[in-house]
Amino acid sequence: MSKGPVSQFIQHHYRHFNAAALVDAAKGYETHLLEGGKMMVTLAGAMSTAELGVSLAEMIRQDKIHIISCTGANLEEDIMNLVAHTHYKRIPNYRDLTPQQEWELLEKGLNRVTDTCIPEEEAFRKIQHHIAKLWKDADAKGERYLPHEFMYKLLLSKVMEKDYEIDPKDSWMIAAAEKNLPIIVGGWEDSTMGNIFASYVIKGEMKPTTMKSGIEYMVWLSDWYRQNSGGKGVGFFQIGGGIAGDFPICVVPMMYQDLEWHDVPFWSYFCQISDSTTSYGSYSGAVPNEKITWGKLDINTPKYIVESDATIVAPLIFAYLLGW
Repeated sequence: MSKGPVSQFIQHHYRHFNAAALVDAAKGYETHLLEGGKMMVTLAGAMSTAELGVSLAEMIRQDKIHIISCTGANLEEDIMNLVAHTHYKRIPNYRDLTPQQEWELLEKGLNRVTDTCIPEEEAFRKIQHHIAKLWKDADAKGERYLPHEFMYKLLLSKVMEKDYEIDPKDSWMIAAAEKNLPIIVGGWEDSTMGNIFASYVIKGEMKPTTMKSGIEYMVWLSDWYRQNSGGKGVGFFQIGGGIAGDFPICVVPMMYQDLEWHDVPFWSYFCQISDSTTSYGSYSGAVPNEKITWGKLDINTPKYIVESDATIVAPLIFAYLLGW
């Protein structure tokens, strides 16, 4: 693939330290795909609110991502931005806010994520109105689905299309839904929609079992991994840390150690964009070699870690892979 100006800039200027690690990781990702490998990308933090979808959606469309693991927040916040973008409020001087000013944002229904406020009424409630109908309809029929499957139903129904406030090509969830891309959402309950779902259960309006669980995600992932880890295998590109990465990476040692399936290959590429401090005892921020001791990576697995801001690094790596 011929490389565009962004890729050329990266290759010319990014020569040492984390900059060089970024280039190495991007080239390793590219090689993994060229050799027939598949890639899981994991999304932690507030990547959807950071609008990573602008590059992530194109990665999905071009089949450079084969499965995603994300938090419940990232699953829903891409759709929130899709339908409420013009109501978001950016606060560049967020470090200067007083507790009183923070309280005033709450009273205005503006929930802050660093420098960006998500509008409760236009984002949360607009989605709630439609997704709750899907939940209750499934509940009444005795049907059960995974969290992302409900979101796919919502997007593919186009019931909210009139509410779109950004170009839908910049929504990674739309790109994923259109490809029926596998998504793993461990700990989905820790999200706004998870809280809303729990509220309906508390009110007796639906059963908790209507939503399939994290255990069912792991069971499903084990089957997917078995079917897709032949040949070059499956790589693991981790953006941030947390459950989005920790949950799915464990499918390999679970199958090898707990199920005693000794023909299970290790993850065949690993990269993490991390801002964690290793010495604090972090699992998700541990250096890649530590993962060898947990049976997640092999001695010879290509391993990269870029210690920097994921909102800067991920789009640059994606740009390189897309030839921009």
